[in-house]
Amino acid sequence: MKIGIASDDQQSIAQHFGRTKGFVITELAEKKVISTEYRENNFTAHSQPAKHEAHEEHQHSHGSILAALKDCDVVIARGMGRRIYDDLRNVNIEAIITDIPAVDDAIDAYLAGTLKDNPEKGCEH
Repeated sequence: MKIGIASDDQQSIAQHFGRTKGFVITELAEKKVISTEYRENNFTAHSQPAKHEAHEEHQHSHGSILAALKDCDVVIARGMGRRIYDDLRNVNIEAIITDIPAVDDAIDAYLAGTLKDNPEKGCEH
């Protein structure tokens, strides 16, 4: 299984899913990390300020980001819009909004079964 974690620096979890600089993609097997890669976020207009100002992303579907993360079973961020939260879940990717600030701590909590989703911390925009 794979977990995608929104991160600007590959260590801390980004506050906003769509504006993150990239995603730490961690592959797990038998409750252990077997590989990690970093994918730069060039999938959304949110990650490109000039485009985001025009709100182009909200005029279109989230297809490019969903396609970029389609191999992930779970996606984690410290915040995300309600539309992308629902869109991820609609394509069978578990979306989790966490309070945990560190990537490694979130992975450990997920493996321990203690990572809590806080959907109320999502934003409407």
